[in-house]
Amino acid sequence: MNLKYETLEKLNIQRPTDRLEYIANYCTDKIILDIGCLDETALIKKDTQHWLHGRIARRAQHVVGIDNSEIIPPDGIKTSEKSIIYQGDGVKLDTLPEKIIFDILVAGEFIEHIENPLEFLRTVKEKFPNKEIIISTPNGVAFANTLLGFIRREVQHPDHLHIFTFKILNTLCRRAGMKNWKILPYRFYATEMILNTSGLKKATVTLVERLIRFVEYLFPLLSFGYILHIEI
Repeated sequence: MNLKYETLEKLNIQRPTDRLEYIANYCTDKIILDIGCLDETALIKKDTQHWLHGRIARRAQHVVGIDNSEIIPPDGIKTSEKSIIYQGDGVKLDTLPEKIIFDILVAGEFIEHIENPLEFLRTVKEKFPNKEIIISTPNGVAFANTLLGFIRREVQHPDHLHIFTFKILNTLCRRAGMKNWKILPYRFYATEMILNTSGLKKATVTLVERLIRFVEYLFPLLSFGYILHIEI
């Protein structure tokens, strides 16, 4: 992607998409390495359509997940007849328990949690040449967080170490020496709040979600996050 990095440079960016659907659909009938996939702080989503690993498992041919969560037993967690999550280092990727040739790597909402995202991408390039990786991560200038700023609030996971924007993701790919990539915005979701509430509060959260999505549609650079689809 050829950017000039000028302040007033216009960025050609599409309307926001559905993060889960985009990633799961691209994994259809493929063999997947799912990195950082347990999402243990949001296991309320595990038995719903909102859990990315579960969505991928329903579409893919086979899924091997790796996550450093301490709740994963030594023999892993079998998540379906064709998917399992093992405990391991998703950054170094040097302890994969299954010797499988993967078609696609997925790292959903992962790179904002790790100490060195650039090192991670370089490791991926070294270990998985000529494959593809699909990454998703929150947008550092998302409208949802800007809106909360007016009432002195900010939503961040306690383990987040980085925030990314369209241009910063582009810079990461350039520095890592990737072949080709595209950056797609994904729309806001308030899944955990909706699942945890009921009645008037649930209706209010749903209405706010729709309002934010309307703003994102008009101004895609304010979308909740980005999908980074890379040819390694």
